[in-house]
Amino acid sequence: MNLLEWSPLEVVAATFGVISVFLSTRQNIWSWPTAIVNVGLYAVVFYQGRLYGQMGLQPIYLALSVYGWYQWLHGGDQKTELRVSSASPQLLTVLLALNLVAWLALAAVLRRTDAALPWLDALLATTSLVAQWMMTRKILENWLLWIVVDVVYVPMFISQRLYATALLYAAFLVLAVMGYVEWRRSLVRRAAAA
Repeated sequence: MNLLEWSPLEVVAATFGVISVFLSTRQNIWSWPTAIVNVGLYAVVFYQGRLYGQMGLQPIYLALSVYGWYQWLHGGDQKTELRVSSASPQLLTVLLALNLVAWLALAAVLRRTDAALPWLDALLATTSLVAQWMMTRKILENWLLWIVVDVVYVPMFISQRLYATALLYAAFLVLAVMGYVEWRRSLVRRAAAA
C-alpha cells in the first residue's frame, strides 16, 4: 500500500464518513449534515474509481440523509424525536424482496458499462440503500446489514486501489458493531422503562 496513491479528496471524504457514522452510533443528529458532505465527496471518488453503482448511490444517500435528519428530529410519536425500534419479520421480508429485485436490475445496467465489478458493486449498492433507509428510521437491524456489507466492501475497495476507502470501511465495520451494541442498549432501556 503506497500512501502516495491516496487522493486528498478520498482522505477528506473518508474522514467525514468516519465522523458521520461515529455520530450515528451515538444517535447524534449531526451525523446527517456530516453524511451530506461525505456523499458529495464520494460521488467524485467513486466516479474516478469506476464504481458506478457506488457513485450512483451518492445522490440517493444525499436524499436519505435529508430524510433521516428530519425523521430523527420529528419521526416519532406526535412529531417527537424518533426512538430506536426493531424490524418486524414482515418488514424484513419486504426489504429482502426489494433488495433482490433492485440488485438484479442494477447489475443488468452496470454490466452494460465499463464497471469494474458489476454484480458485486450492484449487490453492495442495493443492500447499502436498504441499510441506510433502515438507519433513517432508527431500525436496530440496520447495523447488522452494515456489518455484512462492510466485511465485503473492504477487499473490494482494496482491489480497486481505493486504500483510504478500504480503511474507512474497516473503521465502519468497527463502528457498525459499536452502533449495534449502543442502539440495542437504547432499545432495551426503553423497553425496561415502559
